Amino acid sequence: MDEMMAGLARLGRGSPIGRLHGALARQLGIDIVTGRYQPGDVLGNEIVNAERMKVSRSAYREALRILAAKGLVESRPKSGTQVCARSRWNLLDPDVLAWHFAAEPGKDFIYSLFELRLIVEPGIAALAAERRTEKQLARMTAALDTMDRHTLAAEEGQAADADFHDTLLEASGNPLIGSLAVSIGAAVRWSTIHKLREGVVPHEPIPLHRHVLEAVAARDAQAARDAMRRLIDEALRDTAQSFKA
Repeated sequence: MDEMMAGLARLGRGSPIGRLHGALARQLGIDIVTGRYQPGDVLGNEIVNAERMKVSRSAYREALRILAAKGLVESRPKSGTQVCARSRWNLLDPDVLAWHFAAEPGKDFIYSLFELRLIVEPGIAALAAERRTEKQLARMTAALDTMDRHTLAAEEGQAADADFHDTLLEASGNPLIGSLAVSIGAAVRWSTIHKLREGVVPHEPIPLHRHVLEAVAARDAQAARDAMRRLIDEALRDTAQSFKA
């Protein structure tokens, strides 16, 4: 808590209020998802906490609103702000995903993330093969060329990887599926960062991405489904190595 307070105090000097309450929400969010605060724990009195953390009450309240919108906390009359049960957390919120990966995410969490991807993304690839436009195909090709040029070890390569998957979701032509783009993109990005952070050298991802692209270009739904499944399986094997690194 002392380290958090010091960091927030440094951030607060000369910083806009939006940046301060965002940083506070991030730190509290990390403390919640990593188990420092358990479901049912009360975060304490607003006035006391704001003073202890050396932030304004308005910044502290806004940070709690951010956490409440993501399902992590709720305010109850007379009992204060409590940490919600994990079942109520919006686990696919990009910030919540990032907060899990800010520390060492649990194996079960990562495997669940890949399980979700294996259920969802092959079907998305199949739809994209049937519905993609030439413009979307060009965007996926450009993204893959950028990945090839920069590799996933660079931010440019990671951004291109996210753009590839985002465009694939968009190409599904289903607006409800398209709404998953931010969450799927965050899952891809953070699992990649986790592997690199743990010293794992991933298998070359470009050939498997090209297989997906070629199947989508050929409008072969089954080939696109199979290629995406292989891509995710390979990524999962690489990620499993991070637990042994």
